[in-house]
Amino acid sequence: QVQLVESGGGLVQPGGSLRLSCAASGFIFSLSAMKWYRRAPGKERELVASITSDGSTTNYADSVKGRFTISRDNAKNTVFLQMNSLKPEDTAVYYCNARPYYNNRADYWGQGTQVTVSS
Repeated sequence: QVQLVESGGGLVQPGGSLRLSCAASGFIFSLSAMKWYRRAPGKERELVASITSDGSTTNYADSVKGRFTISRDNAKNTVFLQMNSLKPEDTAVYYCNARPYYNNRADYWGQGTQVTVSS
């Protein structure tokens, strides 16, 4: 079965850093675009970052540009989100999402990991 398992969340002070990981299985990771979303309390889900299947193209929400970096390791079926210069408004549950190119009906989600930025 398909699994996306996020890890690396936690409590961090403003200005700090966290590195999220998402371990994928059960589908062809190397043929899938990967995305990070987040949902803050009382707010809509937001697309934070995306990366193409080969890692050649990345995109970021304006709110995180210059601070966050998405990357992937296809040999390990893992996608990462490096988060630097964290702000309280980055506090949210962060979700990993997979969109396989070979199946446009497929849309896979992880369980989420909590990121809290607070002093």
